[in-house]
Amino acid sequence: MLKQLTMSSLGNETYGVEEQPDVEDNRRAERARWVLNTPEPPSSWHELKQTVFPRAQKLRSSFSQKRGGYICLLSVMKSIFPILQWGRNYTATKFKNDLMAGLTLASLSIPQSIGYASLAKLDPQYGLYTSVVPPLVYSLMGSSREIAIGPVAIVSMLLSSLVQKVVDPVADPTAYRKFVITATLFAGFFQTAFGLFRLGFLVDFLSHAAIVGFMAGAAIVIGLQQLKGLLGIDHFTNKTDVISVLVAVFRSIRHPWSPLNFVLGCSFLIFILAMRFVGRKNRKLFWVPALAPLISVVLSTLIVFVTRADKHGVKIIKHLEGGINPSSVKEIELNGPHVGEAAKIGLISAIIALTEAIAVGRSFASVRGYQLDGNKEMVAMGVMNIAGSLTSCYVATGSFSRTAVNFSAGCQTVVSNIVMAIAVLVALQILTTLLYFTPIAILASIILSALPGLIDFNEAYNIWKVDKLDFLSCIGAFFGVLFGSVEIGLLVAVTISFAKIILNGIRPSMEILGQLPTTDIFCSTNQYPMAVKISGTLIIRIHSSYLCFANANFIRERIMRWVKEDGGEEGEKEANENTKMRIQVLIFDMSNLMNIDTSGILALEVLQKELVSHGIELAIANPCWHVIHKLKLAKFVDKIGGRSLFLTIGEAVDTCLGSNMINLKF
Repeated sequence: MLKQLTMSSLGNETYGVEEQPDVEDNRRAERARWVLNTPEPPSSWHELKQTVFPRAQKLRSSFSQKRGGYICLLSVMKSIFPILQWGRNYTATKFKNDLMAGLTLASLSIPQSIGYASLAKLDPQYGLYTSVVPPLVYSLMGSSREIAIGPVAIVSMLLSSLVQKVVDPVADPTAYRKFVITATLFAGFFQTAFGLFRLGFLVDFLSHAAIVGFMAGAAIVIGLQQLKGLLGIDHFTNKTDVISVLVAVFRSIRHPWSPLNFVLGCSFLIFILAMRFVGRKNRKLFWVPALAPLISVVLSTLIVFVTRADKHGVKIIKHLEGGINPSSVKEIELNGPHVGEAAKIGLISAIIALTEAIAVGRSFASVRGYQLDGNKEMVAMGVMNIAGSLTSCYVATGSFSRTAVNFSAGCQTVVSNIVMAIAVLVALQILTTLLYFTPIAILASIILSALPGLIDFNEAYNIWKVDKLDFLSCIGAFFGVLFGSVEIGLLVAVTISFAKIILNGIRPSMEILGQLPTTDIFCSTNQYPMAVKISGTLIIRIHSSYLCFANANFIRERIMRWVKEDGGEEGEKEANENTKMRIQVLIFDMSNLMNIDTSGILALEVLQKELVSHGIELAIANPCWHVIHKLKLAKFVDKIGGRSLFLTIGEAVDTCLGSNMINLKF
């Protein structure tokens, strides 16, 4: 009873090949047995081991070989320390490029590190410490050639906003510093665990849209907080929401304050932004915006020293400790009353730091035409932060602005990070005394100059055009950070992202399929209006990889509604009694379905009974490995009969309706 399809013809000649019915029926039966007699799929435990330890079997086989022990050990060492692999081909030309890039990077890192330390409410030297040890460790274990490691604005603000709720940095700066270092240790442990156990998907719960909104909100909050340094305000709020910050600014202006701080800071902010404009206009002058912050620090320090402006209200850094990174092992508190809070803050910091670093590393790696292993990067980031927590550093990660400078300066390998770290270490030895008169307003202007790059209006507009739910996540993270706190912003972003996943999971889209004329291809009749519905059949496909307790009843009810409605068209309210007589077979295309649970199987059993009561036969086409295995274990295949399983939709149509398909050849 298959509806006759009009076939294309050229010159009154119809191109088609009709095979012998008996031969074709035998072939279909054989292919149906292929579907039914598939081998047992790997167990869930085996898949978990393959996901967590994908190279374990390969390593065991290598060690089992007589001469494979040393080679395997060397391979493992090269995998852990990529520098052992590319270091053999390192040349003097590459070192020259890395040297120039590293020195350029150091000129930007020194003032930024001092500024970001103040943003984290730590003494300035801790920002410089964080630009020494973590970059050196990453250079040994990291695989990105361009990424620049050190403190960043987002993580610095995140730590200060979270930690100061537990320990007051003004009342007890020592306890505050110990808490930050402990949280850094936890962040390193979490990052290492993510990489070792291949749990990078946890980072992906912060979607791209959420990150765009979070970065923009955090940039505005950071900018408002810098008004304290720019205006020379003594008393300021510890809260991070925009309303509290603005109220604190307006209240402080009523009290005596020095306009010289504002004039000095704004003057050099304009200078830094102007140099950045010059660098964008002429890419050969990339070093101009990179040197601008360091020039600002030197000139402003000289001005304050010569004019003694610190005696007239200009606030300066004053004491800054130098020397090599001191050990902070004794400052880590794992038995204190706030260990749980430190672990929680470490986890949040680890995720944010990894998200920024991997995004930065992958974007520049794609330009150079190579791939980054996200799990290796996580291990490298984790180990460097663990080492950093033992050497007076706080959470470090990849910086987009410094990485862009490193890339523009022509870096070839991570040796540029080594050069930068050595340059910062030299600065710690000889420049700390000279930085005594550095005005705090300059540090605020340096931080403010880096914030415009965190606000991406074009990307937010693109997100709005492409996906409205993604934009909701973006705007939710933005307003959550802006009017609430960092935690609220992250919580809103993750909640919306989860809600989107759950909504798609419990209410998956479904479509009715038809056959494209002159082909044996079946596709959506909504997407391809020329697709012809096969008389006597209703072909259904769901866009979900999992038929489970969350969506099984929804799918079953919607299929039955299609069966009862006129022609299966969605949206029509009146049922047509002829539909029950006309539809003889419901073909369920399971090509998208990767797995099924007991609730899904139960829903299929109920669906099959309801269809039988309407005189309709159920056929299943193209079930995947795990699905057919579970259907056999649940004896559902016995209930519908092995002859109701098919390799393709076309074979299901042919067999169920007793008609042969015509294959066209042009």
